[in-house]
Amino acid sequence: MKKAIFFHAGCPVCLSAEQDILNLIPADQIEVVHLGDEKDKVADAEKAGVKSVPALLTPNGNVLHINFGASIEDLK
Repeated sequence: MKKAIFFHAGCPVCLSAEQDILNLIPADQIEVVHLGDEKDKVADAEKAGVKSVPALLTPNGNVLHINFGASIEDLK
């Protein structure tokens, strides 16, 4: 089974959303990616359709943009 991926950049909006998401989705079903620390994954996020963070990539490939912390362009 594919995991959901939660992309964020470490800002307060992102960290708050991360806690809410982790309370909703079991840890074994989600991967958390901090794009500020893992710059090599910014291209993967962008290719998946992430335009801003925080964002949740569902296992079937849909991107759910949550609030607005930072543009993906700002993370490059």
